[in-house]
Amino acid sequence: MDFTNEIVKHVGTYRINMKTGWTGELNMVSWNGRESKLEIREWNPEHDKCGRGMTFTPNEGRRLYELLKDVYGEDEVNDGIC
Repeated sequence: MDFTNEIVKHVGTYRINMKTGWTGELNMVSWNGRESKLEIREWNPEHDKCGRGMTFTPNEGRRLYELLKDVYGEDEVNDGIC
């Protein structure tokens, strides 16, 4: 079965593998023309191959946000990429 995807919105990059060039990214992705969802996934530099990832519905994304605020605090910001 063929799958199609479109990165509707690139939210950010949280990791770069300097050996392979693959990046860990947070994106809004539409698969097979469906409504886009929030995803955490690794992508190759051309964005035509990806690794396994995690997909979140809008409610799951909001809940994840609330949980991360509990861990890191609401105002903590880190602009660095690991």
